[in-house]
Amino acid sequence: MSSHNRWYKATRMRYLFSEFPLSVASSAHPIARQRVEQQLAEQPDVTVFDFIHSAILAPSELNSPTVLFTHNVEAEIFRRHAQVAVNPLIRYIWQSQYRKMTAFEASQLPRFDTTVAVSQRDAEAFSRIQGIRRVATIPTGVDLEFFAYHTPGNDDHIVFTGAMDWQANIDGISFFMDQVWPLLAQRRVAQMRMTIVGRNPAPELVERARKRRLPWTFTGFVDDIRPHVYGAAVYVIPLRVGGGTRIKAYEAMAMGLPVVSTGLGIEGLPLTPDEHYLRADSPQEIALAIDRLLSDPRLRIRLSHSARQYVENQCSFQSVARCFEDICLDAVAQH
Repeated sequence: MSSHNRWYKATRMRYLFSEFPLSVASSAHPIARQRVEQQLAEQPDVTVFDFIHSAILAPSELNSPTVLFTHNVEAEIFRRHAQVAVNPLIRYIWQSQYRKMTAFEASQLPRFDTTVAVSQRDAEAFSRIQGIRRVATIPTGVDLEFFAYHTPGNDDHIVFTGAMDWQANIDGISFFMDQVWPLLAQRRVAQMRMTIVGRNPAPELVERARKRRLPWTFTGFVDDIRPHVYGAAVYVIPLRVGGGTRIKAYEAMAMGLPVVSTGLGIEGLPLTPDEHYLRADSPQEIALAIDRLLSDPRLRIRLSHSARQYVENQCSFQSVARCFEDICLDAVAQH
């Protein structure tokens, strides 16, 4: 980690004592607020605030049509972090952040003409907030030309993609390393290997894999994930915390990668287990599901074809763009 990143993380911790969640308080820069106010003074047809954190930059009076595009129920993510935290101090911090984010979401979402949720589940959670005006749901889109279909591979290659400086991914891969991989290694031959594609892998995670002499590769940041995952036999999503939807699942499905996921890892996506992916939650279930795929080429092909067909029918960029356009036009009309 660079000295700049270490300094940023250290100074960011001061926001733990703010009345707002850390992620919100650290976004409240006066220059950013000034720029937002300048743009809103020009009376745009519609203003889109992206992520709940950006609401801290909104002026007290919103006179033009506004849309808040959420990507998760953030408070729920914090609650889940608290549930899996082992360290009592870390658990207390996450519980505190959960309470602050719950209050922030409840105070901010009613200010906007429309709140956009990325799943029906999230939409239902937001709809319970008192005073919220309108909640719309938008599907997750995938670039089907960029993530072109390839037949899954025949070797024992397992892959995961995701930013490895995001706590939910760190927790998921740590869980997979400690609790799933030993069970899987008992079942499979020595050729089994794992590739984790994502920026800034946690040094302690990389070091643990090295000390255990695991056949794991951490790529770090890459310009294009496709060369690192095409031809793999299994794409795994071992997440235990998180929220919103997992675009990584749709991207993997588009590329023809058979997916094994926890229920939370696929949460928010209207997918059918055993048709579009294999669901597994406990370490034993995950190891068994991966072993099934590695042992059965016909199962890999069946899941691969079914998953690609689903994203072609439901998740094209064109259909999602039309949906978002309709949401913005409706916000203008409602305002």
